[in-house]
Amino acid sequence: MDKPDFHPDMAPPKIGILLVNLGTPDAPTPRAVRRYLAEFLSDRRVVELPRVAWKPLLYGVILNTRPRRSAKAYAKVWTDRGSPLAVITEDQATGLQDRIGDAAQVSHAMRYGRPGIGYRLDRMKEAGCERILVAPLYPQYSGATTASVIDDVAAALAKMRWQPAIRTLPPYYDDPLYIDTVAASVRSGIEQLDFEPQALVASFHGMPRRTLELGDPYHCQCQKTARLIGEALGKPVFIAFQSRFGRAKWFEPATSDLLAALPQKELKSVAVFAPGFAADCLETLEELAMEGRDIFLEAGGADFAYLSCLNDSEAAMAMLETLVRREIAGWVD
Repeated sequence: MDKPDFHPDMAPPKIGILLVNLGTPDAPTPRAVRRYLAEFLSDRRVVELPRVAWKPLLYGVILNTRPRRSAKAYAKVWTDRGSPLAVITEDQATGLQDRIGDAAQVSHAMRYGRPGIGYRLDRMKEAGCERILVAPLYPQYSGATTASVIDDVAAALAKMRWQPAIRTLPPYYDDPLYIDTVAASVRSGIEQLDFEPQALVASFHGMPRRTLELGDPYHCQCQKTARLIGEALGKPVFIAFQSRFGRAKWFEPATSDLLAALPQKELKSVAVFAPGFAADCLETLEELAMEGRDIFLEAGGADFAYLSCLNDSEAAMAMLETLVRREIAGWVD
């Protein structure tokens, strides 16, 4: 049967894979950081306070003071290609595309900032992706991260007349492949140091303690990740939580407090790694590698090392390919 004259051209059906990370400002400037923070801190999943109390504080205080300070921090780690998080996530998508080949179209998005999730889903649908795997790059689940991504996906789908079928990559905090890949990366990092760490610290992004009381599994999953990595390494691993914000009680110990306390316990050489981050970013490159080093050395420490995230290393991409192929099984051979 002939196609009607008014019928639009349709792209051939494809499988899509959308890697999603947290996000980053477009530039290391107060204006760009303010725009990014306004979006990030307006997410009800991130700040679970009544809007009537939170908005005056956000727009009256935080967005008038924090952007300038944060912009200076971003400037310390900014690269010629842009924000490390944006650059590495793009490279991860490119690397995964090389591995997946013609089986699927791989793209990437940011939950906050650009490229946005809705924008990417629209482009993928226009390209013919009728089935899309959304892969939040968060090993541990949290309402403030994984669930927020799914919320944004749902909001984008609500605007589509013809929606693609959607699958999501589940948390992989205790997946043996993830644990072995992180442990091997830590082991390799230690071998390249000119000192033997007396202490290993796994630093995860912090969350308010209230999230655990409300049923969020993040804290428990971080604990299990650290324990399993320690078992794989055959060494004890200290667990800590970084990036405290505001006056609420957060998970403890805080990474900064732990680093200040270790030299007092005669543990004067330390290696820090961040297994909850799929890519290096402001929180790892500036907060851990720079601020963390200063805190540790000023407290009497002697040797400090920050061990990079998995990023787009060969081992990391092999792990990501395996995780993704599991979830698109049945869609592709």
